[in-house]
Amino acid sequence: MAQSLGVDIESVSGTGPQDAVTISDVEHAAASKPAKQPIAQPAAKPTAADRSTQMRKSIAAAMSRSKREIPHYYLAEEIMLEKSLSWLTTRNAQRSIDERVLPAVLLLKAVGVAAQRFGEFNGFWREDGFEPAAGVHVGVGISLRGGGLVAPAIHDVPEKKLDELMDDLTDLVARARSFSLRSSEMSDPTITVTNLGDQGVDTVFGVIYPPQVAIVGFGQPAERVCVIDRGIRVVSTVQATLAADHRASDGHRGALFLTAINDLLQQPDILEK
Repeated sequence: MAQSLGVDIESVSGTGPQDAVTISDVEHAAASKPAKQPIAQPAAKPTAADRSTQMRKSIAAAMSRSKREIPHYYLAEEIMLEKSLSWLTTRNAQRSIDERVLPAVLLLKAVGVAAQRFGEFNGFWREDGFEPAAGVHVGVGISLRGGGLVAPAIHDVPEKKLDELMDDLTDLVARARSFSLRSSEMSDPTITVTNLGDQGVDTVFGVIYPPQVAIVGFGQPAERVCVIDRGIRVVSTVQATLAADHRASDGHRGALFLTAINDLLQQPDILEK
């Protein structure tokens, strides 16, 4: 019986005559055995679908909070890119392919410098008050191959040269898509830039990521007919937009902020420094 019940007969204390082990003792020992614990299985590695689902939930929570709590206002301006693109083409022609700078880097630098000048767009709304940020850390909207979006930060954008920013952007996109971002890059953007130009849209109006107070959007650069010096020309332009928190700033300051971005892109040599 002990063998059939998996009981070690040598470990059973007998209650029969002269401490003999009885059937009752074996049954009692069998009933007292601790249940066999299942072998713990290692946690399954999250799949791309799992990550995408969790990311969509996180985005939904953040964007719902944003639209619920933040009084957004929106502004837009068409920016001519002729001077910036011409300057960048000349600059890149003097460098090897892997040393060239993308137009997106000029846009990031222009936003960073403008945010440094207009501090009410660079910071956080916390506990019913605006908290200006000590540095300008521009969050960059990056779409992931499996779906979803992240906006990690490039730190100290106004202080960096274009080559540094290009290296930072390339590295950030690669690590975002391999899910190897640092926590600080996700937690401390002070203003965000979203660029959906590669998706073929002319204009994008972003939703502010709390507790930030502003997001700048750029659409697809395109050739457009414009009136310049009372003449008609076809030039490259981009639609720039601002979504900002009305508790921290107003439309007048927002217009000046967008104008500052425009002015900087008309003087690209300033952005090189």
